Amino acid sequence: EEIEDEGRVLRVFRMLPKDISSDVFSYMTSEQQQLIAESATNAELKALVDDMFMDDTVDFLEEMPANVVKKVLQNADEGTRKTINQFLNYPENSAGSVMTAEYVGLKKNMTVEQAFDYIRKYGVDKETIYTCYVMDEKRRLEGVVTVKDLLLNDYAALMGDIMDPHVIKAYTTEDQEKVVETFNEYNLLSLPVVDGEDRLVGIITVDDVM
Repeated sequence: EEIEDEGRVLRVFRMLPKDISSDVFSYMTSEQQQLIAESATNAELKALVDDMFMDDTVDFLEEMPANVVKKVLQNADEGTRKTINQFLNYPENSAGSVMTAEYVGLKKNMTVEQAFDYIRKYGVDKETIYTCYVMDEKRRLEGVVTVKDLLLNDYAALMGDIMDPHVIKAYTTEDQEKVVETFNEYNLLSLPVVDGEDRLVGIITVDDVM
């Protein structure tokens, strides 16, 4: 049921359980989002942004006037603020503009056991945990492992030894249409996105690009 009255929109939104409010917010119209963002306390806004996926936050901010963007950035922690600014500066319709920073990034020298510990600790906030990306010490993308790979290997095995080094990837400035072609050609669920130095900066999931 659509709620027209502005005051009622705010009251209903504030009554939502904390664990679903960010999901509901991401599906609202930009007018409703603006109303809530302008009316929210700093603490409410910080909690909302902290709980949203980065691509949803960027989509929301791209539709907002400068005063709302400023308010969100002022209430985000330094790491989140830096990531939001980076995303907002990617060219429109580029891979960088539709990617999310919520991915499972594993280090090349991690064991399977350490990888599982990492996924258990941080996986709840990621868009997908089934495909994990392996990086070297400089965050350069080196390979990909699936949860199935982890399950089928010994706990002591290293990511660098079990990963598939043939990674299909996109570059941040690549056109979205090219990204869609890549998804279709390889029947992918997610695609890693790298910068000009091959450093992993995000992923695109099939639902985001389609």
